[in-house]
Amino acid sequence: MTSELTKVYDHRTIEKELYEWWEKEGFFRPEKSKELGIINEKSEKFCITIPLPNVTGQLHSGHALVISLEDLMTRYERMRQKETLYIPGTDHAGIATQSVVVRELLKQGINHKDLGREKFVEKVWEWKHKYHARITEQSKRMGISCDWSREHFTLDPDLSRAVRVAFYILYHKGLIYRGEYMVNWCPGRCVTAISDLETEAIEEQGQLWYIKYPVITKAWRGPQHPWGSGKWAQGATDFIIVATTRPETLLGDSAVATIKSHPKFAKYINKEAVIPAVSRLVPIIVDPFVDPEFGTGALKITPAHDPNDFEIGKKHGLDFINIFNETAQILPGFVEAYAGLDRFECRKEILKDLEKEGLLTNTEPYIHSEPHCQRCHSTIEPRVSVQWFVKTKPLAEPAMEKVRNGETIIIPEREQRRFFQWMENIHDWCISRQLWWGHRIPVWYCDDCDEEICPEPDVETVSTCPKCSSSSVHQDEDVLDTWFSSGLWPFSTLGWPNTEHPDYMRFYPTDTRETGYDILFFWVAKEMMLGIELTGQTPYHTVYLHGMIRDEKGRKISKSMENIDQYDPLVIIKDYGADSLRYVMISNSVPGLDTNYDPKNIEVAHKYCNKIWQASRYVLTNIASDEIVPKIEEIDLSKLKFPDKWILSRLNSLIKDVQSYMDNYDYLRMTREIKSFFWSEFCDWYIEMSKIFLYDENYSDKHVQKAILLHVLETFYKLLHPVMPFITEKLWQSLPDNLKTTPTIMYAPWPTAQESFIDPTIEDSFLLMADLVREVRWVKHDFGIPLKTLVPLQISIETEVHRELFKLCRNELVKMAFIDENKFIIDKNLVPPPHAARIVLRGIPAFVPLSESDIEKHKARIHTSLEKAKNEAVKIEKKLQSQFSERAPKELVEKERKNLEELRIKIEQLEDQLKLL
Repeated sequence: MTSELTKVYDHRTIEKELYEWWEKEGFFRPEKSKELGIINEKSEKFCITIPLPNVTGQLHSGHALVISLEDLMTRYERMRQKETLYIPGTDHAGIATQSVVVRELLKQGINHKDLGREKFVEKVWEWKHKYHARITEQSKRMGISCDWSREHFTLDPDLSRAVRVAFYILYHKGLIYRGEYMVNWCPGRCVTAISDLETEAIEEQGQLWYIKYPVITKAWRGPQHPWGSGKWAQGATDFIIVATTRPETLLGDSAVATIKSHPKFAKYINKEAVIPAVSRLVPIIVDPFVDPEFGTGALKITPAHDPNDFEIGKKHGLDFINIFNETAQILPGFVEAYAGLDRFECRKEILKDLEKEGLLTNTEPYIHSEPHCQRCHSTIEPRVSVQWFVKTKPLAEPAMEKVRNGETIIIPEREQRRFFQWMENIHDWCISRQLWWGHRIPVWYCDDCDEEICPEPDVETVSTCPKCSSSSVHQDEDVLDTWFSSGLWPFSTLGWPNTEHPDYMRFYPTDTRETGYDILFFWVAKEMMLGIELTGQTPYHTVYLHGMIRDEKGRKISKSMENIDQYDPLVIIKDYGADSLRYVMISNSVPGLDTNYDPKNIEVAHKYCNKIWQASRYVLTNIASDEIVPKIEEIDLSKLKFPDKWILSRLNSLIKDVQSYMDNYDYLRMTREIKSFFWSEFCDWYIEMSKIFLYDENYSDKHVQKAILLHVLETFYKLLHPVMPFITEKLWQSLPDNLKTTPTIMYAPWPTAQESFIDPTIEDSFLLMADLVREVRWVKHDFGIPLKTLVPLQISIETEVHRELFKLCRNELVKMAFIDENKFIIDKNLVPPPHAARIVLRGIPAFVPLSESDIEKHKARIHTSLEKAKNEAVKIEKKLQSQFSERAPKELVEKERKNLEELRIKIEQLEDQLKLL
C-alpha cells in the first residue's frame, strides 16, 4: 500500500481507509506474521485480553484510555517480532443490561415481570443483537488492533460451558456453597444482592433519634392500649433508652444490648423490654460490641437488618425478623398502618407515632456513612437471605503468593500493598444475583427430598433426582454474578477447559492485565484466584493499573456533572482524529494516578499531527519519484557532516531512552521525549540545517542528507507507531520502497540503538552551538538588526576542549546565526570590543561588535521602556498609599503589590542593561 501525500492531513479519510485495509489483510491475526515469515515457532508470544465493555455500552473516556494503553502495548510487542494476540470481547453485564432493557420495556408500557423469564430473556437477546456492534465499531475507530476473528461474548456457548465447568469444579471441591447470610441488597432499580465492592459509602447528614423502650416490671406487664392511641406505654415506670439512625427497623428488633458496668441500665440486664409499635417482648442482654460512648450506651439489636446486629444475633441465638420486601417496603404482619410503606416513609410515620406516645426523647444531628449502590445510587439495605458464595480464603493465599514471589507484578508497586491488605481481610464472595439475564446457577433442587444437584457441565437440564428418583425437580432461579464469568476471561477466551486448545497451549498464561485501579478487587483479584485454582497458573505476569480520567477541574466525568459531552471520544475522533486522542490519553497517563483531561491538549496533539505531516512532506518532496536514496547502512560515514553526526547521535540516544521508558511503563516520558526530539531537534534544527546542503547546487553529497532525513523519519515513525498508528502507517507507506521490508509498519522491526553513533561530545557541541545561535538572534532582535544580516562574532576561550567544541560546529554556527565568516574570531583571552553586546555561555564570553548607531538606537528603546516602567510604578505606589489599601478587597491589593514588585525588578534589569552598554 503506497500513496501520495496530500497537502493537508485529513484524518477522517486516512483513518477509515487504513483500518479497513488492516482488517482486510488480516494483520491483527497472529497467524499473519507467521505466513509472512516475520516470526516462527520459536518466537516469543504476547497476549492481552481486553477489559470487556458492556455489550450495550457506548465508547466513553475510560474505554478510550484502556484501548490507547493496551493497543500501545500490543503494537509495541508486535513490532518486537513476537507472536501477538489481542483478544476483544464484550460482557453480558447482568445488572446493567437487564436494567436498560427493563426501562425500555416500561417505555412501551410493558412490565418485564408480566412477560415472564423466558420471553424477557428473548427480549434482552434482541437488544444485544441490535446494539452489540455499536461498541465494537466504536472501538475500531480508536485503531484497536484486536484479532476480531477471536471476539468473544460472555454468554457465548463456549464461554457459558466454561462457566459451568468452573462452577462444577469449585462446587465439588467445597469452594462454592449455599447459605443464609447477610448481604448488601439493592432495593432500587437493581433489586438484587450485590457485593461490597459494588457499593460506595457516602457521608450523609442524618439524625440520631433517642427512643424509650419500656421495661417489664412487676407493676407493668406490658401495653394495655393500641399503638397510636397515645396511651400505649401508659403505666410503664422503667425505660431503657436507645439511640438509632434507623427508627423504622425497630419493627424487627429482637433484643436490647448494653454493657455490664452501665451506670443506668445495668439493673435491667436479663430483664425484658417491649418493642414500641409491635409490643414484642425481647431480652436485655450484655455484649462487648456495645460502645458506651455511642448514644446512651444501650443498643437496639435488629439481626436481620444490620451487619453487626447479625453477628450479635447469631452469638445470642436471637430471632431474625425480616420487615422488608425486596423493594424495601414494609411487610404486612407488623403494624397495619405501616404495611406497604417505603422504608423512608415508614420512618416518618413511626417518628410521628413515637412522639405521640411520648417515647421520642431527643433528636440530634448526626453525620454518618451510608452504603449506596454504585449503579443506581439507591441506599443499600442489609438483608439476610439464602445466597451462593465462593470460599475466598483458600483462594486468596495462592494469589498473594504469586505476587510475593514475583510471578505476577502489580504496577504501580504501591497498589501491591492495597492488594495484600484487601486479600488478607477478604470475605466470602456472594456470587448469586436475583436476575434473569446471565448465567443461570447450574444447580437443581428435588422438591421431594430436598437434594441439591450440581450435574456434570454438559448436562443442560436435570429431570430426575439422583437420590430419590423423583421427577419433581426445579433449577435455582438466580444467575451468577457477572464478575464470575469475567473472572474466567483470561483463559476461557483461549479455549479452557480444553487445555489442548492451540490458543490455550500457545498463549496461556497471558502476559498483561491492563485495567483501572478501581477494579483491582472487582476483577483482577477474582481472575487471579479463579485462574490459579482452575488452571494451576497465574493468569498473567503483569498487572498494569491506570488511573481515572477526570475533567480539567479534577471532577468525575458524568452526566450529573454536565461535562460528559466535551469528553465524548467519538466527537473528539471526528474533529481531531484517533491519533490525537490516543496521544493525549497516553502522554498524560501515569500508573495508578488520575488524569485531569484538558480539552486544550487535544488541539495541541492535533497540531503535532500536522507538524509530523508537513515535515514529512518537506522531506519527501525533496526526493524525486525515480530517485533511489541509499539506506543509512549504505552511505559513506566519512561524508557525514557535523549536523548529521549530531542527529544520528541524538536519534540513537532517543531509541535507548524510549526502550528504557517502555520497559518501565513510563509512557508519559516516552511520548514527550519522542515529541521533543522530533519537534525541537529534528524539525527546528536538523531540517533547517539540511537546507544548507540540499539547496546548495555545488554540493555533491546530497544523497547523504537525504538518507539521514529518511532514516530519522522512518525510525521516528516506528517509535511513534504504537501511540499514533494511523498517521505513522500512512507516512511510512509513503517512504521509498527500498526502506520497507514488511507490508505494514506494524510488522516493521522495533528500532534498536546503534552505540557507535552515540557521541556525547558531538551532542554537547551542538547544544553549545544552538544556545549561541539563539543568543545571537536575540541580540539582533534587541538591537533591531534584521535576522539575515551578517554580523561579526568574537569568542574568548581558555581551554582546548572549548576550542574543539566550537571547531566542530563552526560552519553550522556561521550559517544558522548569519555570522560574517571573515569577522568570526575564536581566540584566547580576547579583549572585549569597545561597542558590543556581551553573551556568556558556560562561562565562555562571546561578543557581537555593534556600530554606535545600533547601540544608540537600542539605548533609546531601553530609555523609553525604563521611563514607562517608572511612571507605572509611581502610579501604583500612590495608589497603595491611599485609602485603596484599606477599602479595596484584599486580593486586589495583593495584585497591585505584586505588579509593583514586578515593575521594580524590570526597572532594575533595564538599568543594568544601560550600564552594560
